[in-house]
Amino acid sequence: MTETVGTATGRGKRSTGKAGKQAGLTVERLYTTAGVHPYDEVTWERRDVVMTNWRDGTVNFEQRGVEFPDFWSINATNIVTSKYFRGAAGSPQRESSLRQLIDRVVGVYHRAGVENGYFATEQDAEVFAHELTWMLLHQVFSFNSPVWFNVGTSSPQQVSACFILAVDDTMESILNWYREEGLIFKGGSGAGLNLSRIRSSKELLSSGGTASGPVSFMRGADASAGTIKSGGATRRAAKMVVLDVDHPDIEEFVATKAKEEAKIRVLRDAGFDMDLGGSDITSVQYQNANNSVRVTDEFMRAVEDDTDFGLRGRMSGEVIERVGARKLFRTIAQAAWECADPGIQYDGVINDWHTCPESGRISASNPCSEYMHLDNSSCNLASLNLLKFLGDDGQFDGARFQRAVELIITAMDISICFADFPTDPIADTTRKFRQLGIGYANLGALLMATGHAYDSEGGQALAAAITSLMTGAAYKRSAELAGVVGPYEGYTRNADAHQRVMRKHAAANDDVRTFPASSPVHKLATLAWKECLAVGDRNGWRNAQASVLAPTGTIGLMMDCDTTGIEPDLALVKFKKLVGGGSMQIVNQTVPRALVKLGYQAEQVEAIVEYIAEHGHVIDAPGLRPEHYEVFDCAMGERSIAPMGHVRMMAAVQPFLSGAISKTVNMPEAATVEDVERIYLEGWRLGLKALAIYRDNCKVGQPLSAGKEARKADTATVEAAAPVEARPVRRRLPKKRPSETVSFTVGGAEGYLTAGSYPDNGLGEIFVKLGKQGSTLAGVMDAFSMSISVGLQYGIPLEFYVSKFSNLRFEPAGMTDDPDVRIATSVLDYLFRRLALDHLPYEKRAELGIFSAEERTAQVASTDYGTGEVDMEALRSTVDAAPAAERAAEPAASTAAPVEVGSSTELLELRLGKAADAPLCMTCGTKMRPAGSCYLCEGCGSTSGCS
Repeated sequence: MTETVGTATGRGKRSTGKAGKQAGLTVERLYTTAGVHPYDEVTWERRDVVMTNWRDGTVNFEQRGVEFPDFWSINATNIVTSKYFRGAAGSPQRESSLRQLIDRVVGVYHRAGVENGYFATEQDAEVFAHELTWMLLHQVFSFNSPVWFNVGTSSPQQVSACFILAVDDTMESILNWYREEGLIFKGGSGAGLNLSRIRSSKELLSSGGTASGPVSFMRGADASAGTIKSGGATRRAAKMVVLDVDHPDIEEFVATKAKEEAKIRVLRDAGFDMDLGGSDITSVQYQNANNSVRVTDEFMRAVEDDTDFGLRGRMSGEVIERVGARKLFRTIAQAAWECADPGIQYDGVINDWHTCPESGRISASNPCSEYMHLDNSSCNLASLNLLKFLGDDGQFDGARFQRAVELIITAMDISICFADFPTDPIADTTRKFRQLGIGYANLGALLMATGHAYDSEGGQALAAAITSLMTGAAYKRSAELAGVVGPYEGYTRNADAHQRVMRKHAAANDDVRTFPASSPVHKLATLAWKECLAVGDRNGWRNAQASVLAPTGTIGLMMDCDTTGIEPDLALVKFKKLVGGGSMQIVNQTVPRALVKLGYQAEQVEAIVEYIAEHGHVIDAPGLRPEHYEVFDCAMGERSIAPMGHVRMMAAVQPFLSGAISKTVNMPEAATVEDVERIYLEGWRLGLKALAIYRDNCKVGQPLSAGKEARKADTATVEAAAPVEARPVRRRLPKKRPSETVSFTVGGAEGYLTAGSYPDNGLGEIFVKLGKQGSTLAGVMDAFSMSISVGLQYGIPLEFYVSKFSNLRFEPAGMTDDPDVRIATSVLDYLFRRLALDHLPYEKRAELGIFSAEERTAQVASTDYGTGEVDMEALRSTVDAAPAAERAAEPAASTAAPVEVGSSTELLELRLGKAADAPLCMTCGTKMRPAGSCYLCEGCGSTSGCS
């Protein structure tokens, strides 16, 4: 006999035996067709993927003949081929088709599901595998990156991207913290922890001496993270450090990064290289972590009432010092205003929504602040592409979305059955509590496409309804799984608390204000929560946690999403790479879709899109009604969303998430410390779990505007002495000096480069002969050589010239006769790459992406693409064969992008006339874009945090 699990639609049945034992799920088809494999429904094509460095055009990765569906974009093809295909490069064992990648992963989930009793029959398991395959193939969702790196390989089956560690007040525990972080960083993942158990510098040791305090131990951990990062990792070590607001060292903790930022400014003004990746930035401390203060409701009420607040000793728990709460809160806001750290985590809300309080408090988060649960635990993530559920009628298909969530959450739970973990405590906790983190991407694009402003009640209501349906469906399936394979091990002890949190979610769902677009989705969510409570009351739940909103950086690009996580669109005009190199700027395709939804005719849509392509915004667009401007507001640009608009969107969806939200609230440069205070206070009042801000141009240690405003001393943060005017001094070469002449050919044009050096080493002059003596070209090159030579003698670093002149494009260009520089985009491109190879150390050249042929060969030979520890971040890329859909025609409202542009952020910088506060990609050198509280490179898929 069968017993229906779920709604009256009949999906999700489970079989029962004679004694009522539940034998497994019955899986019904959602996307697939019986008798037809998902691979047979799409058109496949072979492509050649050639990965090149954006700066110098050198080939860094190449794989020809890879197989992808014709509707996958160039970017998605690049990232999957370079990052996720396993096997040694150039070997027959290396994966060469998306089919192989999906089969490798889905095959493990299929087998583990069967072995662990998840399905009623083998046919149900096969349907499950086909549905999973179809959704991955069609970019409906994606697992987080560790799944693609590791599952189905000979490496440990690591599936989690998010980790929380624990540290106690013993030297053994502190040293173990360093070790565990190192293991996690080595694999390219991130971790967070709370240092509040470590006694303060105001307390005594058992020996009678004074304790060092947690901040002192942060120095060692920061140095360790920086060393691992610079020792070969392809992305920075991502970590979160949390300290409770009642810790006696809280003021020292709050000031750490602000003081270092002041140091960076002084050193920069003194001439040191303090840019991100600069040679002198390593002398600055605490730069490898995000810092957050864990504030209590008691503290926040004291801030509102302007009363004192007690700081408590770690050993005794007694108040050892009283401070003004409002003054301390101002100190926190001041530091965040100065350098974006610390963020805020609201302890009261976090632990009020905790499903397992009997097993321990939630004291920390992962680096991006979305995963919050027990110490020594982990969470694996998966995210749905919301635009895939937007029908041709402009309505969100909630029913299909719910069924997709149920299938995905089933797969995520199965992964814990076979997963490996970096430490034994993390493995133990994760297997006992089975924390999952289902989420979504493309919310910003979905809202625009449906005609909703991001900062509007209608937009927030739709986001809330979708999030509620997602978590309700996930927990409903979790309760059904508990009836099949049992609840999580820690459930019995925490049953009352878990049920209470489920009721809180359901009650919050009842309070959502509905609008026409969100009402159908909200009705489904209401039914899902009703069934969730009923089934959970009978079975318990399989998972202690179900949902978070992660940054969805790399996997967002894999799914061809326009926006990441909960973020709005970055700008209306974005950067797009072309076949064989180059780029163009196009109007986001969500824009015409939104205009049609708003009722504009085809001719009007065309005119508005052309206007946006030219101006980059909608203000005064022909025929566009002013009341519709807000629909096209973005994160940056002429009409950027107000900071509180981001906070309101976070507040709308937070009650429907097990964890929290990875998001940074961007604030304009003119924002005040009081504005930061208001944001942090309102975040608490609105029930957020965590909040971080970023004020434009508040940081120096990254590539920012070189204009006068960006170089001004910040008198509100640094009281510096009156500047002393320094003039450059020319250091002339001696009469007799060593030199070297190189003959070269670029695109058929022959020439000679003579480089003269100081006797104690260091380039001091160049002479370039090109063209016939007396010709205009020869005269121009003579004048250019003299200008560069004088600059070198006045102390301008060679690497500055290399960064400016390499990759310039003009004729003659093409093949060269130099084995180290095979192709040059111009004569100057060749000359300065050759000079870099001859006169710059390897470390400098590595930052510029310039390597000799021997070095490139050694890099390829030393790369083991089959190991799980390698996080292969692709370099700047092009694809020699575009998908058929892209080859057919590019959008009409598109123009060639400027040569200097390498990403949407750089394109936006040109339009705004100022630099964006985003770091350069450590892999390919282009400007990254915000993705939650992390950053994402559009070109190669690299992220600055957890993926």
